[in-house]
Amino acid sequence: MRRVLLIGPGGAGKSTLAATIASRLGLPLIHLDAMYWKPGWQETPKDEWRDKVAALVAQEAWVMDGNFGGTLDLRLAACDTVLFLDMPPLLCMWRVLRRRWRFHREVRPDMAAGCIERLDADFLLWILAYRWRSAPRVRAKLDAEARAGKQVFVLDSQAAVDRFLDALPEPGGSVKQSLDLRLRTGRG
Repeated sequence: MRRVLLIGPGGAGKSTLAATIASRLGLPLIHLDAMYWKPGWQETPKDEWRDKVAALVAQEAWVMDGNFGGTLDLRLAACDTVLFLDMPPLLCMWRVLRRRWRFHREVRPDMAAGCIERLDADFLLWILAYRWRSAPRVRAKLDAEARAGKQVFVLDSQAAVDRFLDALPEPGGSVKQSLDLRLRTGRG
């Protein structure tokens, strides 16, 4: 694993898990939110963003978290491993609300400077509807990637995340067990 991509709904735990994986594997960490947003929650123009992501994925190694569907094709083509955090919507909502409370009037560590933590109804509705609206398209893309030989892990519970992490080395250590715990892109 040299280029690891984490995707999933808001509040699924992508940034936290990405930081842990990057630390354990000794790889550079890229939080896409921190790269995309400009102070005051200003968006990066689409063409500029696509160029920036193309440059990021061209790096030799990385752990990258974030969604941004307009660049998913670039990220999927470049990664060797995908982790899809398909967590239950209510868990994601709880985590986002907890995060909002924790970073009230602050910029969280995985976010761009000048982007004070906030919540809005559109974001909350996106989280609640993610499994029904977005996940089927993501799963179809991941099925194709898995058939092409890419490592695809679907982590749909904290227990699945813990099993994945148990297979990774501790910082500076060696792999504890085989990473042949790949989960199919279907639940169960």
